[in-house]
Amino acid sequence: MELICDVHNGKQDLNFYRTSIPVPTDIHRLQVGPSDELMSALEKFSLDPDPTIKQAFLANTVINPNVGEHKGVKYASWSPLGCDSIGRCLLAYLTLDNRLTVHSSHRHLSWNTLTNLTEKYSKRLRERGYAKKDDKPPEANLLDFSELQRRFQMQTPLRMEWSSIYTIKKVLADNSCVEEQMVLLAVLMENGDLVLWKFMLPFAKGDDVVFYDLIESGVSRPSDLAWWEYENGGQRMGGLIVGSEAGPIKIMPVSLSKVKGYFTIRHPIILWKECDEIPVENLRCFPLFHPIQKSSCSLIVASRGCYLFWCLLTISAKGLSVHNSHITGLHSLPLVSLVVTQHPVEVYTCSIDGWIKKLVPTFTENSLVFKVEDLFQPEALTHKWIHGMAVSHNGAYVALVTTQGIVDGFHPVTRNHQVHFLALKSPETAISFLLKSPEQNLYNLADLLDLVRWQVFKTKRIPAWLQDELDRKIQEADSPYWWRIKLFVARVVRLSLQPPRTEINWKPKRTETKVFLQDEEMDEADVGTDNDAAQWTEGESDLEKQEARRTEAQKLIDAAETHLMRENMKKVLGVVYLNTWMPENFCIPTCGLMDYLSRDPGDKDSEVLIGHIRKKLNKQTFPEHCSLCQATLPFTDYKQAVCENGHVWLRCVLSYQACQTLTFRRCLLQDCIARLPEPEDPDWIKKLMKAPCVLCDSPMI
Repeated sequence: MELICDVHNGKQDLNFYRTSIPVPTDIHRLQVGPSDELMSALEKFSLDPDPTIKQAFLANTVINPNVGEHKGVKYASWSPLGCDSIGRCLLAYLTLDNRLTVHSSHRHLSWNTLTNLTEKYSKRLRERGYAKKDDKPPEANLLDFSELQRRFQMQTPLRMEWSSIYTIKKVLADNSCVEEQMVLLAVLMENGDLVLWKFMLPFAKGDDVVFYDLIESGVSRPSDLAWWEYENGGQRMGGLIVGSEAGPIKIMPVSLSKVKGYFTIRHPIILWKECDEIPVENLRCFPLFHPIQKSSCSLIVASRGCYLFWCLLTISAKGLSVHNSHITGLHSLPLVSLVVTQHPVEVYTCSIDGWIKKLVPTFTENSLVFKVEDLFQPEALTHKWIHGMAVSHNGAYVALVTTQGIVDGFHPVTRNHQVHFLALKSPETAISFLLKSPEQNLYNLADLLDLVRWQVFKTKRIPAWLQDELDRKIQEADSPYWWRIKLFVARVVRLSLQPPRTEINWKPKRTETKVFLQDEEMDEADVGTDNDAAQWTEGESDLEKQEARRTEAQKLIDAAETHLMRENMKKVLGVVYLNTWMPENFCIPTCGLMDYLSRDPGDKDSEVLIGHIRKKLNKQTFPEHCSLCQATLPFTDYKQAVCENGHVWLRCVLSYQACQTLTFRRCLLQDCIARLPEPEDPDWIKKLMKAPCVLCDSPMI
């Protein structure tokens, strides 16, 4: 489910795009060696006289083919924003039959499978003869049960997690350096191995994924995985946190080359070493700022049965310090889920009995303390069992998966799973974070923006303090981000003031009117006309006020859209000036953009830019022509182009060209369109076409 902050919806409810990825129906078996040797081994162990080997073989759902095929999803992991070709997320998808694939959503409500990592890793192991990292060939064959187990466990995924985005330098053939971005996907295998895959961004083809490294963690019976990433100034450090079903937790070092400022820890870091047979689940790691030591630190939390494990990692001149402990008494049943929100940092835990706790960390001089609160439960969650919990990108909403609990002392015959959404932040807090956010991208802050939409839609007006703050920030720094917020709230106000529809579009209208004959005197029907007239006058005045407010909101919308478009036109013209030569035929309507910007005589920046470009063009115009009648397309509007014969073409919001093809891209909120890049386009135009929507920051799909 994708939360959409839709400015065209006239309701206060949450808007979601609900899609699904079907589970493959074909049979999938892991390849561990020659098929004839494997069949002989399976037949041997199914009839083995040793009961310990026979029982271990029959109970293993991965090795024993007679157990049956399992269909479903074991785990899923989202990548950071901006990893696919249109600036959205990649999805790593692990099924119950141990098939790990990576998907992306290039089109609206549709998913594409980019690569199958299980097949790639199985092929790699087969080429290496199923050897370990030291490349020593195995001494035993599949008729040895321990060797058979090892080969299955070394390619059975349990968990996978994405790293943050790293910038690396690549040396070209002419010895010049270019910066590229990459992201790593860490896969935890059943034998404790950590397999790292490198994805170069933007990732669009499955062949571009590269095997990066193999780390042997040495953790027996691994259970969960998380990335530890520390950053302080220009220094970065990272590793992989591995938890075990037996209890221990450790950080394994990850070596990254060509990443500026990255340091690798020399040895694994033991966070918890007691083997108390309490499994480690729901591993989470997030950065914090230590207000006393004035430095960055990392907080690691995990659920261990009914307890919450936490570990604080601080790095100073003395070295790395590890502080860990457990929080007891939170729940009477084991924790089933754990989520962390930031701004402010809060930890939410829940157990299956429906109780949700909120923990707020507070720093002391040498350690950390947590303030525990019971989260208010709505009536819809009473007597419910909670099976999972997830939080939105910026912590505005939390989603809970519930089923019906015990009714009158009996379990229900059937259980229906429901997803409930709760707001964790108030609209005032969301507005405050939007104004202070360093990210300044409305698409990345969609969950917080939806809370603002709900508040403005409810009150039908823009808060006065928000309007004043936006005006002040625009005067200080004329950033498009502030204009986009102003445009968004003005759209919501206009939508909230629209009168409800009373007519049904599909229902035919009556054109004839019926005349009723009245036998009584007309004077008897005139009783109380004075009160009706007063009510009608009052209602008319309210309508006039609403119409005046709609007109004012529309003026704000027009002003914001015009300002954003003019600023983007300057950006496009600047790119054209830096990347074109005089004899080159421009595919961007440069002269039309300059004529449009010249309408405002007070814009000095436009005058300077237009003067430089006109000097470079040397009286060349390069007009656009209609593909139907070859008439000239004048640039009179940034939304559409109309030729003299009445043919109308929509304009691309990124290059302002007339889109004269049958296919084009549209932004996620359906504000603007953009043309598809052509193969013959130069690199600077292809880079220009990767930008998001000018009005709402949404990606072009």
